[in-house]
Amino acid sequence: MSGCIFCKIISGEIPSKKVYEDDQCYAFYDLDPQAPTHFLVIPKTHIESALAIDEENSAVVGHCYAVIAKIAREKGLESYRVVTNCGLQAGQSVFHLHFHVLAGRDMTWPPG
Repeated sequence: MSGCIFCKIISGEIPSKKVYEDDQCYAFYDLDPQAPTHFLVIPKTHIESALAIDEENSAVVGHCYAVIAKIAREKGLESYRVVTNCGLQAGQSVFHLHFHVLAGRDMTWPPG
C-alpha cells in the first residue's frame, strides 16, 4: 500500500533499526519504546489489521509468532508481552498488522 509507513519501512524508503528480516516479515525497534526492549514484527504483505486476517493470509501470522520466539530466545528474553492493537479505539495508529514485543520490565494487568 503506497501510503503505509510500515510498507515504506519494509521497502527501505524510511530508515529503521532492523532486528530481523526474512522473505515474510520484518522486525525493527520501536521509535517510542514503552519498555527497555520494544520491537515490532510486521508481515511484509500489507494486512490492514487483525480484522483482515483470513484463511489466505493467516500463515504469515504464525510465522510472525515463530520469529518473535526466535528473536526472544536470541535476546535471552524469558518473559515478554506481545500486543496487537486492532482499530482506532484499541489504539491502532498504523493500519498495517504489527506485533509489539515488550520486555525488560514488569507488565501490569490490566494494561492501559
